[in-house]
Amino acid sequence: MQSSQASGAAIEFVTGLQLEELTTVTLRATGWQGTLERPLEVDVQGWDLTSEAIKTAPIRLTSKRPKVVGFSFPEAVPLLSQPDPNLSSEQSGQGEPASHAEQGSRAVAPGASGKAGPPPKRKRTRIKPPVDLVKLEDRLYFVLQPPLETLAASSELGFPFEPFPYQMDGIAFLFPRETAILADEMGLGKTMQSITTIRMLLLAGQLRNILLVCPKPLVTNWVREFSLWAPEIPVTVIEGDSAKRQFIWGQKGVPVRIANYELLMRDNAFIHDSGQHFDLVVLDEAQRIKNRNSTTAETVRALPRGRSWALTGTPIENSVEDLVNIFEFLAPGYLRTDMPLKTISKATRDHILRRTKDKVLTDMPPKMYRDDQLDLTPAQNDSYRAAEDEGVVQLEDMGETLTIQHVFELVLRLKQICNFDPATGASCKLQRLEADMEEIAASGKKAIVFSQWVETLEKIADPLDRFGPMQYHGRIPSKRRDSVIQQFKEDPSKHLILMSYGAGSVGLNLQFCEYVFLFDRWWNPAIEDQAINRAHRIGAAGAVTVSRMMAAGTIEERIHDVLEQKRELFNQLFADTGVPKQTGLSRDEIFGLFNLAQPHKKHAA
Repeated sequence: MQSSQASGAAIEFVTGLQLEELTTVTLRATGWQGTLERPLEVDVQGWDLTSEAIKTAPIRLTSKRPKVVGFSFPEAVPLLSQPDPNLSSEQSGQGEPASHAEQGSRAVAPGASGKAGPPPKRKRTRIKPPVDLVKLEDRLYFVLQPPLETLAASSELGFPFEPFPYQMDGIAFLFPRETAILADEMGLGKTMQSITTIRMLLLAGQLRNILLVCPKPLVTNWVREFSLWAPEIPVTVIEGDSAKRQFIWGQKGVPVRIANYELLMRDNAFIHDSGQHFDLVVLDEAQRIKNRNSTTAETVRALPRGRSWALTGTPIENSVEDLVNIFEFLAPGYLRTDMPLKTISKATRDHILRRTKDKVLTDMPPKMYRDDQLDLTPAQNDSYRAAEDEGVVQLEDMGETLTIQHVFELVLRLKQICNFDPATGASCKLQRLEADMEEIAASGKKAIVFSQWVETLEKIADPLDRFGPMQYHGRIPSKRRDSVIQQFKEDPSKHLILMSYGAGSVGLNLQFCEYVFLFDRWWNPAIEDQAINRAHRIGAAGAVTVSRMMAAGTIEERIHDVLEQKRELFNQLFADTGVPKQTGLSRDEIFGLFNLAQPHKKHAA
């Protein structure tokens, strides 16, 4: 073979020519210098770009809007315009991204002349192809996507809140991957990142049938987050009796199904009989499958699927075997427990993304709120509905003798049922707290749990004994309280302190705690804020994540909505003066929780 027939030139993109002028492009293998003896027709292949036999999407290298499989460029037409000669390849966005999401990519603003000017300081997050993606056309699909910030600003992808930069990196990580573990520390928004990526992939036509599996207490939270971050996507929850669930599994054209782990195991036959093949299966709290031989692990591994994602803040809880078993769902046989740690680390590097709060502290506010809307357990739900129906009837029958104290008594009774079922002790909140504490303890962090009832704190303590819970409330003698705080601070086995609002809201410094749980809500946000500020103080170790627990569809949601409306109104009027002293519920609002009118108003009518 002649050297003139096999040059070492790579593929060149000539951006200055119109497509019509590029009638033929010759591909040559990079690096060969004519030392191989092969027929010319094998070594050099001519492509006629005007032939109808080519089934690829053309890339028009002009100033017109480029046609890219996936998203349109509503405000980013100049992204493929002529690079300015004064900019380096890295600045002009032509270089290969250096991480999961390229930082610092430059683009000409819409309507600008294209002249060199001060580069924008705002980060541009680009999607980087996975390292195991070898086809040029596949890599181009991801490389040619516009920056995520451009999509977020477009009408096609509107966000209710602007994501943090590290969350954009997480979306860019998930988008191109068939197998992935998003292992961010609790409170960094794994739910939001996965929902947004699912939304983008649905819009791009890459996904049509998604199954999301999570613990039962989290189903409502996932539905709520989908309505917030992807309101146009229909979401179906697998629930109801056997016949209803079988019908839901067999439905066609349902983009997103949400199932809990327990029902998934029960409905295994329905899934396979329906002939469903999921484009993507997402496991939330994926540490549930760390036991390879458990029924849960075997069930999820048998799901027919294309992509597989796992969300967990603790990919390794006890040993590296936990991670290997999660990968049995993602890519069976990819890892073995007898592999050296360095080999496992190298093999999983492109498939796992983990950030901790201290690493992304500059991206985060000092205090983040997470509203956990949880479904009551069946026993709790039965007790709650019976107590509410009976209580409201009794209040209505009291007529003019009804007082605010009577209403308070019903509210308190219902709130206590939302914490624990009086007959069985079942608790949706305890289930969620236990799952979160697994992650917190595994990372060596500490948490505070607040409740208005000492009895509730005592019920929490025994099931969470493995986390070394300490108690700090009115029943603890004053002379012992300082030693409780000291032991909690210094003992690495003590990950949890249980506090009443009254005892823990004033005078304590617990800035070494990064997590605060409000197991039940106080009447006044000012009291809650005082309690939260035990951890969120000057000198705190990092951002504080506040989880406000409430039972969905109950009195707790109604109280929360009223208090948040009052807080928002106050903030609009007095943004710089802090939380008001009196923002609790008024008499009208308390009666309004059950649509009751105050007796004197009835009398006046």
